[in-house]
Order: sequence, then C-alpha cells, then structure tokens
Amino acid sequence: MATAEAGSKRPDRTHRLYLAVIAAVVAGVVLGLAAPGVAVELKPIGTGFVNLIKMMISPVIFCTIVLGIGSVTKAAKVGRVGGLALGYFLVMSTVALAIGLVIGNLLDPGSGLHLTQALAKTGHAQAAGGSEGTADFLLGIIPTTAFSALTEGKVLQTLLVALLAGFALQAMGPVGAPVLRGIEHLQRLVFRIMSMIMWVAPIGAFGAMAAVVGATGTAALKSLAVIMIGFYLTCALFVVVVLGLMLRLIAGVNVFALLRYLGREFLLILSTSSSESALPRLIAKMEHLGVSRPVVGITVPTGYSFNLDGTAIYLTMASIFISEAMDKPMSIAQQLSLLVFMVIASKGAAGVTGAGLATLAGGLQSHRPELVDGVGLIVGIDRFMSEARALTNFAGNAVATVLIGHWTKELDHERLGQVLAGRLPFDETTLIDTSHPAQPVPAQPEIPAAERTTA
Repeated sequence: MATAEAGSKRPDRTHRLYLAVIAAVVAGVVLGLAAPGVAVELKPIGTGFVNLIKMMISPVIFCTIVLGIGSVTKAAKVGRVGGLALGYFLVMSTVALAIGLVIGNLLDPGSGLHLTQALAKTGHAQAAGGSEGTADFLLGIIPTTAFSALTEGKVLQTLLVALLAGFALQAMGPVGAPVLRGIEHLQRLVFRIMSMIMWVAPIGAFGAMAAVVGATGTAALKSLAVIMIGFYLTCALFVVVVLGLMLRLIAGVNVFALLRYLGREFLLILSTSSSESALPRLIAKMEHLGVSRPVVGITVPTGYSFNLDGTAIYLTMASIFISEAMDKPMSIAQQLSLLVFMVIASKGAAGVTGAGLATLAGGLQSHRPELVDGVGLIVGIDRFMSEARALTNFAGNAVATVLIGHWTKELDHERLGQVLAGRLPFDETTLIDTSHPAQPVPAQPEIPAAERTTA
C-alpha cells in the first residue's frame, strides 16, 4: 500500500519540474530582452545541458535497437518492420517537401531584403561546414572501432553497430539470452541517468533561451517575420492535417490526444531546440503506449536519421526565400533538383541544433553557389526555426511509430486508449515501463515476465 502511494506521488514532483522549465523559459526571454550582454554570457549553461543529454543518446540508441532486434525470433520480421519504416519515411519526406515547396512559392517572403558583406561571409562559413560528398557520407557511417561509435556520438555509426549486434544476438538464439538480459539492465541504468539529468532542465532552458534572445533581440524577428511565421504555420499544418488525418484514418487515434501525451517532450524540445533531447523519453513512452519493443526499437532510432519532415519543409522554404531575397529565383525544376539533394544529404542530422542550416548551405554550394551568400540572411532566426524543425521531426516520428505498430499488428489498441485517456500514467522516475511486458518470444528466452516487477 505504501508502495502504491509513493508511486502516485512521483508524477506530481515531475509535474512541478516541467512547470519550472516553463518559468525558466519565460525568465530567460525577459533577461535576454532586459540585459542582452549578461544573457549572452549564459549560453554555456544551455549548451552544457544539451551536451549532458546528447552524451546519453548513443547508449540509448544502442540498447534500444539491440533489444528490439535481438528479442525477435525471425530476421524476416525485423526486415519487414525496417522496410515498412523506410518506405513510410521516404513518402512522408516527399509530402513534406512538396508542402514546403507550395507554401514557399505562395508566400514570396524574400522580396525587399538586402544582403550585407558580413552576412555573405556567414553564408560561406556555413557552407564550409555543411558540404559533404556522397562517398564521404557513406564512409562516415562506418566507425573506426565498434566502441568508437558509442563514444563519438555519431548517430548513424551507432545505428550500424547496434544493427550488427542485434542480428548477431538473434542468430545466437537461446545462447544470447543472458547478453540480452545484461543489455536490458544497462538500458535501465541509462534511462535512470536520463531521469536524473532532467532535474537540471530548468537551468539549461533558462541559459539557452536567455542567450538566444540576448543575441538576436527583436530586429531579426521583425525583418524576417514572414518566413518564420509561415514556416511555423506550415509545420503545424503538416502535423495536424497530414499526420493527423493519417493517424485517425489508419489507426483510429486522435493526433491531439497523442500530442498531449507527449506534451512534456515538446516542452523539452522547445527549450533546447533539439529533438535529440527527447529521444530517450520518446522510446520509453512509445513502449508504454502499447507499441511492441521491436517496432519501437527499429522505428524510433531510424526515424531520427531518416524521418525529417520538419527539416524537409525548412530546406524547401529557406531555399526559395534566399533565391527571392537575392533576386535570383529558381525554376520549379531547379527547386526540385536542389531540394531532393538536400533531403538526402540531411540524413543523420536530425536532432542536432544548427544541422539544418549547415545542410542548407552545403546544398546551395553544390547546386547554386551564387546563392550561398544568402544563407546569412536566415542565420538570425535559424535558432527559432530550428525549434519548429525539431518539434515537427519529433511529432513525425511519434506518429510513424504508432502507424507502423498498427500496420504490423504490434500495437495494443486497448492499452493505447487507456494510456491516452490518462488511466495508465507513465512512470517519470525510471522512464522504463515495468507494467507492460515485452512481446513474448516463444523460442528464445528473452526477459522473463516475472522479472518485470515495479521497483
């Protein structure tokens, strides 16, 4: 009885934590406007918090994928889930790109802006950091060693090593069960560390917001309000209309209920401007929602590298904006060629603050070098636009996980309804769902259900 009462109080403490995050964001904005010089000096605080979370991303991805694949008895099932996920990601990225293309051409946001020499230099600096050939990109997926993939924080390298380890454990059969149990215990440790890190979220949010508001003020927002507001509205349209309709028609789920369930994650992304900061929580919450471990383990980490709906919209609208601002508009054929290239080049950059800007500059450098100078025009508001990118990417991955779970019959609809209705609250203290056993594995002893007891 005491245990139950203690468990019921835990969500209240975390609720106060996220109220503190909201207060910290507001305080950061106020300080940034009132004392810009002081606010800019607080940037290391926000950077430090994001880095704390990012140091855990590789272990989270590794454990999740290895457990997801290793707990499946047949490799064909993994291939079916992975193939379906990649196909879905490709289709949705194309839809997002098309929506951004249409809205970008309708808004005509770039007219009347002027380029300075300082902004031109900024554009070339971003292009230098964003250009990468196809061969370099593919070779970059292969880590120096199996362990360096986990220590260097490269998402695609971690994906590769985790896939190899998962399939190897799958091939080992019952012999690999002890290793799987060890990795699950490691995952519990990683998520426990994540829950500890989250208690400094208000401090990190305060530093991050104060620094960006202090650095940009309101001048950049006033001059570039059209493109920024248009981009936010386009992202909202994509999430509510496109993803919402698919979720309702295919899985019978209300998108607003799902977004409300993930409200704390959206707040975390808004304060850090990185969807990577909410990756561990998305994995835990999707399993708690009723999606099977293999589907979550394959879809969520892969989606963070290949399901970039917000980034696709951004690249489309930003490219049109720059070409119009420099009086060098692109034809539809040029737009399609350039933007398809950019969507492909952006793989693996999801969740990293500033990666969208570097990809934009690198793509322009490869296709229309004369437009690289214009990247400087958008630098002032890129931090604010990156928040919309991250929020849209995160929402897209959450919806994708539910849809793929439904298509593969790996989604517990009854549990999903109870969770979204609030009858099965998520345990914020461990970030691990101990009440919902993993998918049973008949031929291979994965994790005995008896071990899944609430601490």
